[in-house]
Amino acid sequence: MKKVVIGKEEWCSLPMLGLPAIKARIDSGAKTSSLHAFNLHTFEEDGHKYVHFDIHPVQDNRKIVQSCRGLVVDQRNVKSSSGEKEKRLVIRTPITLGGETWDIEITLTNRDTMGYRMLIGREAMAGRALIDPDASFCLGAISEEDVKKQYKVKEDKNNGLNILLLASNPELYSNRRLIEAGEQRGHNMRFVNISQCYMNISAVNPEVHYRGGELLEDVDAIIPRIKPVMTFYGCAITRQFASIGAYCLNGSVAITRSRDKLRSLQELSNKKIPMPTTGFANSPVDTKEIIRMVKGAPLVVKLLEGTQGRGVVLAETNKAAESVINAFKSLNANILVQEFIKEAQGEDIRCFVVDGKVVGSIQRKAAAGEFRANLHLGGTASAVKITAEERRIAINATKAMGLVVAGVDIIRSKDGPKVLEINSSPGLEGIEDVTGKDIAGLMIQAIEKNVVPAKPKAKKKSA
Repeated sequence: MKKVVIGKEEWCSLPMLGLPAIKARIDSGAKTSSLHAFNLHTFEEDGHKYVHFDIHPVQDNRKIVQSCRGLVVDQRNVKSSSGEKEKRLVIRTPITLGGETWDIEITLTNRDTMGYRMLIGREAMAGRALIDPDASFCLGAISEEDVKKQYKVKEDKNNGLNILLLASNPELYSNRRLIEAGEQRGHNMRFVNISQCYMNISAVNPEVHYRGGELLEDVDAIIPRIKPVMTFYGCAITRQFASIGAYCLNGSVAITRSRDKLRSLQELSNKKIPMPTTGFANSPVDTKEIIRMVKGAPLVVKLLEGTQGRGVVLAETNKAAESVINAFKSLNANILVQEFIKEAQGEDIRCFVVDGKVVGSIQRKAAAGEFRANLHLGGTASAVKITAEERRIAINATKAMGLVVAGVDIIRSKDGPKVLEINSSPGLEGIEDVTGKDIAGLMIQAIEKNVVPAKPKAKKKSA
């Protein structure tokens, strides 16, 4: 067999997967080949195991989605370039490169953060090619326009909704993903900065205006992603949109309820949803009694207004706990005192709930020397299989808040799973990276399920 010379990157096709053109990185340092995949679902057919998955075949373009189906031949642990091990499905499918076609094995993983949607390892190229590491596209280049012509963006039957993303920072991963996911499904997406909205509150014609005069009308739905410091004003804007007929993915009452740590715990208590024992008091006189109530030190002291692990202190001894509690009280800060779950060892579970279902879950582990597992504080995330009880608790906790979308943080204790916190604007990056699921797309689907497109107001005829 005559060997061909290939570069460090080449265009290839995977005809049985319906991928006519995909740019691949040729990496002789990697043994196995890998392909970008998300929304993986395995099934049996005629005695064989198959996997259905979605892929964005063009790098940095989420509007183009291809659904693929492949024959599963194995499932193996693969070590990534960062040294992390991941269990991946392996499929066998033909590849066409330089006019030649042959079968190769490919592992499936989420490569959104990688420079290429596909990596071709040395096993696939053994005996077939010589690699020139300084060259690119030795077998021919394809223009971006030609690549796009070979793929068609699938339109959804419920397309054409006017959806506003109500937030503060358009560059955040979660906000970019929601805009991309909505556009991918054919909707008219727009980012709207909460702080630049203002309202006309009227019994006859309530309105929301933007940036010095623009009237925001004919809005089918809004996605509120309100940062904590904007809770009051953001919820007011959310209520105003609801008053003009827009569907709110999370309502203002539910957001307010979930942001108030004390109220949210009381709501969980009313619904008999398990949580760590928690104390709350107004006077420093009651400090020792509150400490005794939560079974003594070590214990956790939380500011009611704290988020992302901020305003959370671990007190190792009763004396230290008294000092911390009284210090906060001297500043007129509202705090909760909560039992510390030692056996969790700095780990918790984030369950992502959308429209009454847990659509993804990850286990978060605190950084060395830290007891808070928040990713913002250096924690790490990994895949986790939750129990039926944990799934039920996450769903019921979300319902107790009245939320459609929520991140429910659960800790595993010797007494069973307990809810730590419920987040009405959970981040998407960690959950999508680890699970490989299109969580943003599922949030858009929840809107489609609940919204009938608004009819544009008729323009007045001039006299």
